[in-house]
Amino acid sequence: QVQLVESGGGLVQPGGSLRLSCAASGSSFYFYGMGWYRQAPGKQRELVAFVADTGIITYEHSVKGRFTISRDNAKNTVTLQMNSLNPESTSVYYCNVRTPADYDYWGQGTQVTVSS
Repeated sequence: QVQLVESGGGLVQPGGSLRLSCAASGSSFYFYGMGWYRQAPGKQRELVAFVADTGIITYEHSVKGRFTISRDNAKNTVTLQMNSLNPESTSVYYCNVRTPADYDYWGQGTQVTVSS
């Protein structure tokens, strides 16, 4: 059974940085896509960043240049480095793993709050 364990959320001031990590277990993830989504109160869950099994990376337009996603296939981890955070980044961030059949697994979510 696939399990995703997230870490690294918290409270940070505007302009600060946070690093989110997700450790996946229960399968071989080499051919899976891995990424991060977020969901703010009253809003739909949205893509933040995603790295396909091919290595192709997609970013939500507002995070380009500020966030960096990376994956380590040997360790089955995906990491999101978030810099220059602003209050609009406040959300619950979810780790996502997508199978070749487009089935999604989700982590439990980690809260990121950007506030002075």
